[in-house]
Amino acid sequence: MPSSGREKATMFWFWPRVLLAAVMAGLGAWLGERIGLQWRLPELGAVLGAAIAALLLAALDGWRGGLVLGWLSSEPDEASPNLKGFWGDLSLRTERALRSREKHMRQEQERLAEFLSAIEASPNGIVLLNAQEQITWCSAMGAEHLGLNLQRDLMQRITNLVRAPGFVTHLHANQFDHPVLIPRPAGQGLLSVTVRMYGDGLRLLLTQDVTARERAEATRRDFVANVSHEIRTPLTVLSGFVETMTQLPLSESERQRVLTLMNQQTRRMQALVGDLLALARLEGNPRPPLDQWVAWQGIGHGVEAEARQLSAGRHQLSFDWNGQCDLAVIEAEWQSAVSNLVNNAVRYTPEGGAVSVNTHVREDGALLVSVRDTGPGIAAEHLPRLTERFYRVDGSRSRDTGGTGLGLAIVKHVAQRHGGELLITSEVGRGSCFALLLPSSRVRVTAESAALAAG
Repeated sequence: MPSSGREKATMFWFWPRVLLAAVMAGLGAWLGERIGLQWRLPELGAVLGAAIAALLLAALDGWRGGLVLGWLSSEPDEASPNLKGFWGDLSLRTERALRSREKHMRQEQERLAEFLSAIEASPNGIVLLNAQEQITWCSAMGAEHLGLNLQRDLMQRITNLVRAPGFVTHLHANQFDHPVLIPRPAGQGLLSVTVRMYGDGLRLLLTQDVTARERAEATRRDFVANVSHEIRTPLTVLSGFVETMTQLPLSESERQRVLTLMNQQTRRMQALVGDLLALARLEGNPRPPLDQWVAWQGIGHGVEAEARQLSAGRHQLSFDWNGQCDLAVIEAEWQSAVSNLVNNAVRYTPEGGAVSVNTHVREDGALLVSVRDTGPGIAAEHLPRLTERFYRVDGSRSRDTGGTGLGLAIVKHVAQRHGGELLITSEVGRGSCFALLLPSSRVRVTAESAALAAG
């Protein structure tokens, strides 16, 4: 309220109360004088009457003020006392001020709660430190990242709880231009911690889990290195052969042998580039639709013809394609995936061994395509990494059989794009089983499927 307004309010209440006191004193003096005449002491009676009237007015005023003070000190949430005059207006104005302040506080608390909820919803963690590096507040994600307890660790020094040398050095160096990377508690990943100064020596810690990002970056670096190596090898061979042909006199037979080897290396590079393009296409395209059906038996016959040509009678091959199935798949992708598994089984199974392909519709409607072989098998420690790009159990043998190291990665991506998965089991000396599982939403069993495939 402006000063002029406050002065007006003061004058409005001051003069009426002075007037009331004067009236009460005059009335008391008049009554006291009348009573004092009976004892021939009118002056004394007037003084005593005025004093008694003032005391009564003060007592009434004090009683009403006591009601207001009692309301303020006990239950200000309840309505103010129903009084008239100065104290009634004072209590009413006080009640309005209290209600306004309470409303403002509720609004601020709601805003604070919304702000804290937004912080808690963030995937990043926040920790507040005072000038003594003690934790004054911590979000749930920040506590999870740094392995803190939200209640127990408050007002504890952060360096007593997070003892990663890189973090402690970074915090004490007071050079916060860039974040510091530290391991998560128990080595469960990698954290990026950013420190910012604010206030009077206060610090804000922002934590972010960068495990996936660092893993992706490492995978990218490995992928680039592997691609460079895989392409450089045949290029080096081709370069050597070209130099040989241009600088040395070769007989016709030698020339043909060199050209044959050059052709092999060229096909190897073409296969590698083709697989890389296939992977890029699989990763960039959306999932296939669920309403475009192809006959499974037709896909199977194409895979079988390719496998028999590759085996050239050197293996015992058996195929069960279950001709009464339609699949909601991209035909070229699914045939490539199954063919990859079957051809791998043929390549890695010694002459005279057996390769069998079986199709089974499970009770839940899913389709399981299993490719079994009697090859050398794969040790258990290699199984989790078989679908990694360029991962080879035996690199030299893979190259001898024409593999690029990308086949199983392509198969896994095809399965995942169709909502399925690739299942691998193997035992050294007893062969392997590679199975593709297609969900029931993409499998339709019909009596007409065999006829459609044949037509």
